[in-house]
Order: sequence, then C-alpha cells, then structure tokens
Amino acid sequence: MTDTAFPPAKFQSFEEKSDPSQVAPRLADLRAAMQWAHVDAFLVPRADAHRGESVPASEARLAYLTGFTGSAGMAVIGMKKAGLFVDSRYTLQAPVQTDTNKITVHEVGQGGVSADIKLYVPKGGTLAYDPWLHTPGEIRDITEKLAGHAQVVPHDNLVDHVWQDRPAPPLSPIEFLGHNRAGKTSSDKIADLRDTLVKEGADAAVLTLPESICWLFNMRGRDVPNTPFVLGFAIVPQSGLPTLYLDKAKITPELEKALDGIAKVAKSVGLAKALEKLGSGKKAVLVDPQSAPAAVADTLRQAGARVIEKRDPVLGPKSIKNEAELAGMGEAHKLDGVALAKFLHWFDGEAPKGTLTEIGIVTALEAFRREEESCVDASFDTISGAGPNGAIVHYRVTKKTDRTLNAGEIMLVDSGAQYLSGTTDITRTLFTGSATPEQKDRYTRVLKGMIAISLARFPRGTNGAQIDILARQFLWQDGVTYNHGTGHGVGAFLGVHEGPVGISSRYTTPFEPGNVVSNEPGYYKAGEYGIRIENLVAVKEAEAFPGYLEFETLTLAPIDTRLIEMDLLTGAERDWLNTFHAKVWTEIGPLVSGEVKEWLKGATAAI
Repeated sequence: MTDTAFPPAKFQSFEEKSDPSQVAPRLADLRAAMQWAHVDAFLVPRADAHRGESVPASEARLAYLTGFTGSAGMAVIGMKKAGLFVDSRYTLQAPVQTDTNKITVHEVGQGGVSADIKLYVPKGGTLAYDPWLHTPGEIRDITEKLAGHAQVVPHDNLVDHVWQDRPAPPLSPIEFLGHNRAGKTSSDKIADLRDTLVKEGADAAVLTLPESICWLFNMRGRDVPNTPFVLGFAIVPQSGLPTLYLDKAKITPELEKALDGIAKVAKSVGLAKALEKLGSGKKAVLVDPQSAPAAVADTLRQAGARVIEKRDPVLGPKSIKNEAELAGMGEAHKLDGVALAKFLHWFDGEAPKGTLTEIGIVTALEAFRREEESCVDASFDTISGAGPNGAIVHYRVTKKTDRTLNAGEIMLVDSGAQYLSGTTDITRTLFTGSATPEQKDRYTRVLKGMIAISLARFPRGTNGAQIDILARQFLWQDGVTYNHGTGHGVGAFLGVHEGPVGISSRYTTPFEPGNVVSNEPGYYKAGEYGIRIENLVAVKEAEAFPGYLEFETLTLAPIDTRLIEMDLLTGAERDWLNTFHAKVWTEIGPLVSGEVKEWLKGATAAI
C-alpha cells in the first residue's frame, strides 16, 4: 500500500505559506505608513490579542509581513533596517521563509526580548506598538531595554492599514460540553473563581486567554486551526453574572439560551466601555500582565481602576484535570493508540522499500486517525522529518521541502489529534532497516531519559524545572544535549500546549495531581538525523508514599525496540519498557485485528 491509497489530508496543508519575494514590497508599504504616522520603528508580534499558539488568518501579521510562520516571534521594522527575533526552534526555519537581504534574523530565548531591538530604532526615536497585541510585562521589558535610547508608544496597528487582502475574522459554531465531558458545571467553576477574587481583594477579573474562557464556560469552537477555541474576552465580577464579549456575528439566540443564568453576552466592541466603567467605579481588577493585552490594563488604569497584576486565575484550576477530563484523555489515547498501531504497522511494511515521502507519511497517519469519527482535527501540524529533516525540531513539510525517506534512514514523526474526548501528542522515532552504532547510542540515551521521567517519584511542591535534569543526564554524560523543553502541559480537548506546568527550566509552578504533561527528550544531529520519543503522562498521588507524587503514562503506542542498544539499559529500565508494552498490548490489542494485531503483538513483546 502506498501513500496514494489514502484520501487527501484535511487537517494539514502542504502548501508553502511564505513567499520571500513579497517581503520587500510589504516592508515598503509599512514604512510609508510609518512615515505618515511619524514613528521611527514598529513592532510586529506573532501573537494576537488572545496570545494563542495558533492564530486565525486575519491575525497572522508577522507571517504576512515577514513570511515567517512559526508559532512565536517578533519583528522590529525600522525605516532602513528590520530584525526578526525567534527562539532556537526556528533558527533554521526563519531565514528560509523570509528575505534575509531585507530582514536580519536573531535568536533569542523563549519568551524573551532581546536588547538588540535598539539596533532598529534610532537614538532619540520612537518605537510604536499595538497595545492589543503586547502584554504589560512585554512592554515594560522593551521599555527598560530602550531606556535612554528611544521612546516606546502605543499606536494603531500600521500593518492593518496596509494589509489590503486581509482575511475576515473567524466565524465558527460554538458547542457546549456536557457534564460527562467537563466534569464540573460552569456555575461551580465561576463560584471557585469568585472565591479566588475574594482572596486576591479583586472586584473583578478580566480574562483574555481563549483556553481559560472556553474551560470556564464549558464551551469549544473552531476559530483557530488545531485547537477548539472560541476567541473572545470575559469580565468575571466578584458578584453578579460574568459577561462574555464576542464578535457580534457569533451572538445568536441559541448561544444566549445556552448561557442563560450563567453569563451575559455582549459584542467585543463593548469591552473598552466596560473596562472604563470598572475604572470609573474605582474597582480593583485582576489582570494577567503576561497574557492580557496592555490595552486592557492601560484602559483600566486611565479610567481610575486599581489593577492587580496576577497570573490568570483560571490557568491553575484548568490544568488540574478532574476525573471526567482524565477519563476523556484516557479514551482519546486509546483511540489514538488504535490509529497509531495501524499506522506503525503500515509504516513498517512500506518504509524499507524507500518510496515513502514525508507528505505521504502525514497523509497516512491522518487517514488512520480519521477512521475514528470523533477525531475532529490534528492538535498541531505533524512534524514528519526524514533523515536530516528530523534534526529540524519544528520542521513542517511542504510540497517544496517534501523528501523521500530512504531505506536505512531515521524517521521522526511528532503528531497529535483532537478527539472530542481529549487531546493527544506523541513522538516516535522509527526504524527503516538499519541504524549506526551512534544512532542506537543516542536513541537509547533519549529513551533512558524518557523512562527516568516516567519512573520519577517526587515530593509535593516539586516543579518541572527541578526534574528536567532527569531526562538530560544520560545525554550529558556523553557531552550532548537538546535545546528544547522536556515537556509541556496539555489541555483536555483544548490546547496541546498549555501552562502553567511543564518540564523545563522555565516551569516553576509545582505539579498537582491531575496535571497532564508531555515527556519528550530528544537528540538532533544537524544535517543527518533527529531522535525524539514522547509520551503524555498524568500526575497522580503516589499511594504507597504519602506526600509524594508520580506520573502515570497515558500514551498507548509501542516504542521501537530495534533502535535500542540493549547493553545501555538497566534492569529497571527494561522492566519499565516491558510493563509499558504489556499495557499497550492489553489496551489496544483487543481493538485491532488481522495483520495489525499480529504486528502489535510483536512490537510489544518483552525484551
């Protein structure tokens, strides 16, 4: 069976989304607008007002202007020079997608702002920004870095002024989750939030993150790719009904009926007046300085409100999945396990022939997932990296870059799905017929790190920054590492990347039972191959050790044992792998048949 036997992919496009030839004329248009507005430089972030990992086409300003389509980044456009700032995930991608004759690419840390932005703003000049696209924390950071060099001032979005064919805002249906999926009513969640507001001394909270709003009101939508978000804003008062602010086209009688007694619904254009009213009433309002638009805090303060800058109060409770959400995540991983068993069986038969392409592999995997009707989307664009492309951490295959997988090469596939019951994310490094001793060594060290996290037991109060070393230690012993986090939080039929917990040096929020995070160490040899092994794990109480927590693996797909250097595994590591594979066989074996079942039996056999 070849990839042509599968229907075309629906969840992912393979068209080239960037055109470097458009960068120069678009920069010229923006600079003309900047000259008209009397500003010397303009900030263009990847983010929209809701700070989501995915943005609708109408908000993709950075991609429109620079050609760069990564999930994080910011450009500073000066009158003569321009800089594009991206983190280590995109240092290979960004120069390819943009015009490097017009834009200089800089590498910065994730979430950081580089002092090099002053290279693009003249001494004594003005750097303008759209206050709806930057957070108060971000603007403070930029202002400090430009102190004594240039002014930082809010302004209308100048990109919008020159974007002639800008797509329309998204308009998708809104659904509400039943109790069997949400596990807790909106009213109860709002009551808990009000208790938090009392403790914080806040009269109200302004919510701007779609994941928080969707979770709080038990609703989901399709406003952005890969993530079931409804884009909007909410104001939750300490007493009285919250108000949900949405695009007027989304406000229907059906929506108002569904929220009757839970929340009022208003047009998004009314948010500014509502903020001004809170200010004129001298209210204390909780705003997240790391996610809310600066415009929200500025409007409140200018109107007389006392702004309490604290982390979004929904993030913590949302990350602690209840029994219904955990059950849904378990069901999603079982459905995904069936699809992965079919896919991996197919791959094992086809890969040694040397005819598979990266696009064909993505198409096949999606087709197997779509056999389950409750699979409604991919949770992100599948990373399908053959040979050297596997070393590009966030590689996205296009028709232009599509590569044939040669027999004997390492294949890296990082993918996930949105099932109505939950969200999945899994990476497997696949064998195609041969592997070098170095590849087996690196694969085994990555696997040992993944197992070390899986076996970790730790006291309450421990965070991801503290256990990240467990995954890296075996690579460090041989003088190598990887330049991405070991794990991120995962939502329950929400974002595949969510805070506030994860496994890397930047995650300092302690784990709680019910958190779901990824466990995905890796190794990358530029120009040759990439290795990553990823399971999702849920945090739970360690029953035999009061006061301690541990991880329970949710993912149900075999790990390729043919790439393991067996002498490097300890007895405990072998036991973990055999126990994991026994669980995969027990859970998935009864759900598949024929050749797939026989393949799975072999793939999960004890070593």
